[in-house]
Amino acid sequence: MPAAFSALPELLTPLFTIILPIFGLIFAGYACRRFNKLGPTAASELNKFVVYLALPALLFDIMSKTPWSELDQPAFIAAFGIGSAAVFLLTLVVRLMQSRHLADASIDGLNAAYPNTGFVGLPLCLLAFGKESLAPAVIATIITVCVLFACAIVLIELGLQTEKNFGATFRRVGWSLMKNPLLIAPIAGALFSGAGAHVPAGAEALLKLLGGAASPCALVALGLFLGAKGEAQSAKTTSALVSLKLFAQPVLTWFLAVHLFGLPPLWSKTAVILSALPTGAGPFMLAEFYRREGGVTSNAILFSTVVSLITVTLCLTVML
Repeated sequence: MPAAFSALPELLTPLFTIILPIFGLIFAGYACRRFNKLGPTAASELNKFVVYLALPALLFDIMSKTPWSELDQPAFIAAFGIGSAAVFLLTLVVRLMQSRHLADASIDGLNAAYPNTGFVGLPLCLLAFGKESLAPAVIATIITVCVLFACAIVLIELGLQTEKNFGATFRRVGWSLMKNPLLIAPIAGALFSGAGAHVPAGAEALLKLLGGAASPCALVALGLFLGAKGEAQSAKTTSALVSLKLFAQPVLTWFLAVHLFGLPPLWSKTAVILSALPTGAGPFMLAEFYRREGGVTSNAILFSTVVSLITVTLCLTVML
């Protein structure tokens, strides 16, 4: 423990350095909306840019550069994936029992189980555990932004269909999914990687420019939404979602990684710290894109990010 405390100050400054830009981007959007520098449709239009251009470019770029052999880590995938899936499904079921619409319940599931692996997780793991932790961090990012995201999209599409005929519903959902860039992009990238193809230099530069804008623009859009909304949100619901995200998910992942699957120390620590991260901007993107109520989602992202400064620090203290 003394060694952990001696090493912790070296991580606290970088942790704040990683987290504070998130607040800066949210505040920039908030200020622009409050001072009417950007109009009432700005959040929605900026989010469309993220959904149709920036995030698909990022997802394709990640998957096209990830060899299939690198994903051959079944124990880590199981530990991190089951931890995420369990929290997602628990939240989904509870919210459905509370008469929440399937689309909204699916987004709430993401609020409780969607860690900010890309914007916070990758640099934090590099600082805390070194370059060896980047491989599990990339796998966790793929599970989060591709697999978990895709499952939520499928459920949202199912919830939004009004057809009572199962066959018609299945066809309409299938057609909607085939047109969804957030599903097409990672699948295309995986096929590209599996074929051993390489992205041309010019196209790669384009992907980098677009993909790099995904998280910043999503956070600014979140700030725009916060600056415009006037309705009160349930503190009880927000607290429950944040508690699931910052406490339940890392504890469950720790149990799975250490006691059930017996992962090596580096891989188990990486799985736990990634699962302990605050909610990413992905749920808000879907809430805006599908025109669902976004107040609970925006509060979950904001407050989980604030509280994570304490919980992630404690997590690092225990593991170092």
